[in-house]
Amino acid sequence: MLVLGTFTLATTLAAAACSQRSGPDTAPSLSSVPPPVTTTPAAPVLPPDPQPVAAGPCPYLATDFVANANGQRVSKVKLSADRPHPSCFFYDRAGKLQLTVRVYVGEPAVATALVDHAAPVDSSNPATEPPGWQGGYQQTGEGAVYAVAKQGAAIVVTTDQMQTVKARTVAKEAISALGL
Repeated sequence: MLVLGTFTLATTLAAAACSQRSGPDTAPSLSSVPPPVTTTPAAPVLPPDPQPVAAGPCPYLATDFVANANGQRVSKVKLSADRPHPSCFFYDRAGKLQLTVRVYVGEPAVATALVDHAAPVDSSNPATEPPGWQGGYQQTGEGAVYAVAKQGAAIVVTTDQMQTVKARTVAKEAISALGL
């Protein structure tokens, strides 16, 4: 019996030693296999916020239209350096910024990201005007925003008024005037 027990013990130890040996013919252990790499597309880089740099008329919105749509007289208009479609900044009689229209034409992912930055999908109401455009609108701490994109174009209108309909009216007019 002692011989049989010794033989069983020796066989068990040999089998255990063989199973722990690693060499060129053995498969790597699961812990040495790197996990599969998953990549997600990088978020698009947003262009910097436009800045008013020069006085002049907005090339796609009449000052009288903006005054009527936003409910305030316009004392001056400034434009950004963006080309071919500058952003337009409309000021009230006291010299305070009352309405801004930002136009972007380029990469569809950037247009969508600009709209989502201005009116985040998670917190804004869905905007679908004019037909074919999508985005959001909401009140902000300073007024309201209406932002929509279609393909590679985006329009973002901010106003110091709390009624989003004013921003929407201006956005629709800008889109129409630009032929987007």
